Amino acid sequence: MLSRLSLRLRVLLIFAGAAAAVIGAQAVGLWVGYSRLGDPGAAQGFVQAGILAGFAALGLMAGIWYLFDLNVAKPIETLAGSLRARAHADVSAEMDAAIARYLGDLAPAAAAAARSLTETRSALAEAVARETLRLGSEKARLEALLSDVPAGVILCSSDHALVFYNSPAADVIGAGRGAGLEPGLDRKLFDYIHAAPLRHAYDRLKATADPDAVSDILCTTVAGARVLAARMRLAGEGDAGYVLTLRDITGDMAAEARREAMLAETLDNLRRPTATLATLIEVLPEDALPAPMQGALKAEVTRLSQAVTRFGAAREEGHGEASSLPQTRASDLAEGLVARLAAEGVTVTAKADDLLLRCNGFELIGFLSLLARKVVETGVAEDIRLTIEEEDTGAAIRLSWRGGRVGVGKLDDWLAEPLDGDGPHRLAQSVLAAQATEIWPELLADGRQALCLPIRQARRAVARPQPVARKVVYDFELLSPARTDRLAEARLDRLTYVVFDSETTGLNPRQGDEIVQLAAVRIVNGRRVDGEVFDTLVNPGRTIPAVSTAVHGITDAMVADAPAVADAVRRFHKFAEGAVLVAHNAPFDMEFLRRQEPALGLSFDMPVLDTVLLSAVVYGQHEVHSLDALTHRLGITIPEESRHTAIGDTLATAEAFLKLLPMLSGRGHATFGSVLSEVRKHGRLLKDLN
Repeated sequence: MLSRLSLRLRVLLIFAGAAAAVIGAQAVGLWVGYSRLGDPGAAQGFVQAGILAGFAALGLMAGIWYLFDLNVAKPIETLAGSLRARAHADVSAEMDAAIARYLGDLAPAAAAAARSLTETRSALAEAVARETLRLGSEKARLEALLSDVPAGVILCSSDHALVFYNSPAADVIGAGRGAGLEPGLDRKLFDYIHAAPLRHAYDRLKATADPDAVSDILCTTVAGARVLAARMRLAGEGDAGYVLTLRDITGDMAAEARREAMLAETLDNLRRPTATLATLIEVLPEDALPAPMQGALKAEVTRLSQAVTRFGAAREEGHGEASSLPQTRASDLAEGLVARLAAEGVTVTAKADDLLLRCNGFELIGFLSLLARKVVETGVAEDIRLTIEEEDTGAAIRLSWRGGRVGVGKLDDWLAEPLDGDGPHRLAQSVLAAQATEIWPELLADGRQALCLPIRQARRAVARPQPVARKVVYDFELLSPARTDRLAEARLDRLTYVVFDSETTGLNPRQGDEIVQLAAVRIVNGRRVDGEVFDTLVNPGRTIPAVSTAVHGITDAMVADAPAVADAVRRFHKFAEGAVLVAHNAPFDMEFLRRQEPALGLSFDMPVLDTVLLSAVVYGQHEVHSLDALTHRLGITIPEESRHTAIGDTLATAEAFLKLLPMLSGRGHATFGSVLSEVRKHGRLLKDLN
C-alpha cells in the first residue's frame, strides 16, 4: 500500500510519525513526573510545559522535514524523473547536477550515467543505421540472386502457407493454372502441389529433431501433372516451417522413359534377327557358299551376337545399379502407403520391421498403391495387409490379402499400366527397373495370397548420433598467431588438437579385435571447428560379435561397404597430422592405431593428451574419471543414442577437454610442458604416452 505513494509523501508520513512519537514521549514523561510529585496544584504548570514542548518538537520536526524534503526527497524525485526522461523519452539534453547538490556524488553519477546512455544510444543508432543499410543492400542482392537461381525455392510456414518464393518456383508450381491463380503469399502450397508426399516428408523431418536433416521427395503439381524433384529442410526449431527447393523433371522422366522404350525395342529388334542369322548359318550347307565367304559370314554373325549380348548385359547392369537410390525408412514407406490408400477409400493394415531400405520410397508408394487398387478391383480380396520384413542382406515387401489368386499374366497387365500422378510415359514396370527389383505372386503359409517385391539392400535402423554439419569454416586469428617452435613452451589455447575415439569388435587387439568405427574433430585456437570432422565406419575384416553390436549398434551389414582398417587409419593419420591427439583412455585407442604402423609405413608420433589424466590433475586421483563421470561433473549431456558411438563420444570428449583447458590454466598449467609434467605424477592411472 505505502509503496504506491510518492517518495515525498512517504517521507512526510515518516516525519509526522516521528513528531507524534516525540510528543507522545513528552506527554508520558510529564505525566510520570506529575504523578510522582504528588502536588495537585502543579498540574497546570505541567500542562503548559507539555503544550510548549509539543509545539517546539512539532516545529522542530516540521523544519527538519522541510529541509529534508527540499534538499533530499524532492531532488531525488526530480533526478528520477530526469533519468526516466532520458531512458524512455529519448531526451538527450545535459542533466542539471545542481538539483541534487546536497546528495553527494549521486547527481554527478546520474549525470554520467545519462551521458553514457545518450552516447550508447547514439552509437547504437549509428550502428543500426549502418547495419540497416548493409542488410538492405544484401537483401537486394539476395533477392536478385534468388530470383535468378535456376532452382525453385519456397519457404513455407508450419501450416504449409507460402512465405517466400522465387521466380522459378512460381513458374513451376503455377504452370497451367491460368491467370489469377498464380502463387501468392499466405496461400496454401497444397493448392499447387499434391499434399501427401509433402506432409509425409515434413512429419518425418519434425520427428527426427535434426536441424541439418533433409528429405528428398518426388511430387506432382495439381495442374498439369508436372513431376518435381524436391528437397525439404526445416527452417528452424519448433514450428518454424520449412524450405523447399524444386526442380521440374517431367521432361527428364519422359525422355528417360522414351530412351528406355527405344533401347528395349532396339535390343528386341536386334536379338531376333541375330538369333535367326546364327541359326541359318549353323544349318547352311558347307557348299552353299565359298569357304572363305562362309567363314567370314560366321565370324561376323558371331561378333554381332556377342555385341548384342554385351548390349543387353550393360542395360541390365544399369538397371541393377541401386547404390544411387536414397535410404527410406520402412515404417515411413508403410505409413505413406496406408495414408495414400486411406485417402482413396482403401483400408490397408501395415507392419514393418525397423529397417532402412535402399529405394525410392515415393515411387514405391505409387507403385504399391496401384497394385492395391487393382487387387480391390478384383472384387474377391479382403483383409489387405502390407508387411516389410528383413530377408538375408535385404528386405521383402509383401502385399497380401485373403481371396482370389493373381496370376503372372494378370500381374503383367497391371505392370503395363501407367502410374497415377507420375506424369506422362511412366509405366508401373519402369518403377521395378528403376529400383533394380522384380515382383511375383506367391502363396503364404497361412493361405493368404501375396505379391512379393524384394529390396536388395537394407539394414537395421540402429540409433546413430546426429550428423555434424559442414559449415563455413574460418578462424582469422590464424593470420597472426603467437606461435612457438618448442611444444613445451606452447600455450594450451594456441595448439591444434584432434580429439578422437574408436569403436571396435572387442577389447583385445592382440587377439584379433579391430576397429569398426573411427571419428575425430579438430580444435583450433581454443574452439572446435564445426566443419572439420572425420567420421567413418570401418570394415574390420572379421565378424562383429553380437555382444559388441549390443554396445555400439554396428552390424556386419553396416560395414560391408565401408573402407578397410588400413585405409581408414591412413586417412585418419592425414587428418591428425601436425596436431596433438586427445582421447579418453588413450592407450586403448592408440594400440589399435599403432598396430597398423608397420603395414602403412606411418608412425603415430604426435603428442598425446589423455582426458583421464587431465581430469586427475584437476579433480585428484580419488575421483572417478570415466567419461560419464567427467561429463557429469562438467555439466555435459551425452544423448543416450550417441553414447558408445565414435562420433558421439568424440564430441563429448572434445567438450570436456575445452572445459578442462581453462581449469588447468587456473591451476597454473597454461603451457603444454607444464601440463605434461603434471600428468606424469598421475602415471599410475594410465601409461604416459608422451
